[in-house]
Amino acid sequence: MPETFGSRVIRFYEHLKPPRLPGLGVDVLFPFRDPLVRQCTTAFYRKFFDDSSPRTFIMGINPGRFGGGTTGIPFTDPVSMERQLGIPNPFPKRRELSAEFVGALIDRLGGASAFYGRCFITAVSPVGFTKDGKNYNYYDSPKLLAAVKPFIVRTLREQLSFGARRDVAIVLGTGKNFDVISRLNAEEEFFDRLEAVEHPRFIMQYRRPHVKRFLDKYEAVLGSRKTL
Repeated sequence: MPETFGSRVIRFYEHLKPPRLPGLGVDVLFPFRDPLVRQCTTAFYRKFFDDSSPRTFIMGINPGRFGGGTTGIPFTDPVSMERQLGIPNPFPKRRELSAEFVGALIDRLGGASAFYGRCFITAVSPVGFTKDGKNYNYYDSPKLLAAVKPFIVRTLREQLSFGARRDVAIVLGTGKNFDVISRLNAEEEFFDRLEAVEHPRFIMQYRRPHVKRFLDKYEAVLGSRKTL
């Protein structure tokens, strides 16, 4: 039986091991130790990625506590997992700002089946980080970035084998995330080109009255790449 995009993703997370970060005062956010998370993520990738069609990669920063850090699915909180994706789950039904924006984007672009049939959302780092109980980005300190760079390069290259379109990838975040992945892309040649859009968290926290304008921009960027 031929492998599908989804089966490759499931195997990736089954074998993923988080980086060790001794002495940095940073904890790794790694929900895949939880059998319930693995059960839900397996259901998701089987439901929406059970084919071999190539996808455009959309790359965030790293999972946050209340979205992918809880559900195992990037930019998906327990509410959107249940209501929008149709996957019941036992997780506390707390909303995440980024997940709310991505949920609105998915609705705008025809629903989950249409969206995930063309796009794969991941993150530059597939595991998240916390410091003093708060979300922490992989680039928030030079020492952390240096420590996780080999992990990021290796895991991103592994993810390309799922069935990535290599002509372009969309980066969530026009600042530091785009700067870092652009440098890595120049070194490693993951994609022919990168395009950046404002990060959902930034939009929802600082530009919420203008959400429609940003949804228009996302739709234009994705449409220009003929991903949908």
